[in-house]
Amino acid sequence: MKILSSIYPFAVLLFFEILENGNTTSGFILLGLFNHTEAHPFLFVMVLTIAFTSLLGNALMLLLIHQEPHLRTAMYFLLSQLSLMDMMLVSTIVPKMAADYLTGKKSISPAGCGLQIFFLLTLGGGECFLLAAMSYDRYVAVCHPLQYPVLMSLQLCLRMTLGSWFLGAADGLMQAATTLSFPFCSAHEIDHFFCEAPTVVRLACADISVFEYVMYICCVLMLLVPLSLILTSYSLILTAVLQMRSREARKKAFATCSSHLAVVGLFYGAAIFTYMRPKSYRSANHDKVVSAFYTIFTPVLNPLIYSLRNREVKGALRKCMGQWVALSHN
Repeated sequence: MKILSSIYPFAVLLFFEILENGNTTSGFILLGLFNHTEAHPFLFVMVLTIAFTSLLGNALMLLLIHQEPHLRTAMYFLLSQLSLMDMMLVSTIVPKMAADYLTGKKSISPAGCGLQIFFLLTLGGGECFLLAAMSYDRYVAVCHPLQYPVLMSLQLCLRMTLGSWFLGAADGLMQAATTLSFPFCSAHEIDHFFCEAPTVVRLACADISVFEYVMYICCVLMLLVPLSLILTSYSLILTAVLQMRSREARKKAFATCSSHLAVVGLFYGAAIFTYMRPKSYRSANHDKVVSAFYTIFTPVLNPLIYSLRNREVKGALRKCMGQWVALSHN
């Protein structure tokens, strides 16, 4: 870990050096999400509403977990990190998209484009590993409940969280720096509403076959390795749940785990469709719809899924609302 922490600042400096000196393009043009639709004002308002709801819902989850002592457990600590990642993901994409739509200025600098790629992959990759950590947490809670405080210590949670952030950042840094190191042709129009590595690299005036192969390998590692850990955890959980004699215990275990599986299915389905689909099956419209789904729509579902299916969160929300109402009357 000490070696990695010493390498990382150097890699960040190298990234910005590439942005400043490694590419001669003056910038890119983002064609946007609504350029092929007639009802774009309605869609724009709908996307902004969903994005605002996502920020509000995830911020509320963070507030509840921070304020309520009985929510300061390993599961809710990991859930707070998921909410933080979702808030940052929406904030990385939506403000620029909204500004471009309202002002009509759709240009983005190479540095801005690189930062979007970096943050998107950092948060997306980090969420992959964080979901794997959450599946391990559920495995310990269901299969080894008496050892849960020991096996899921605060120190382990911090290590898993930092590892998730670091692995995501390493992938984002590598792909952003490599993508923008290519020379680009005269056409700098990106048929997307943000800079996404597979879309940007198509504009390069160079052989990108090696990079596409490496990027595909990175996507396999960042997506399929955590997914295999998640499926293994839930296979063990399912086996343990089916052996439970108590119907109430089975019901509680299924309720808790089904929420996590719903989040995993939504996130991984969209991410695999975007980054692991063969190039011959790609289309700009499909890419934009799927990207909007996992960068804007999925983050709003996470707090809803966890809060509506969780008695402890609903209880904490009612308690906080009661306190806020009492304060407003004083």
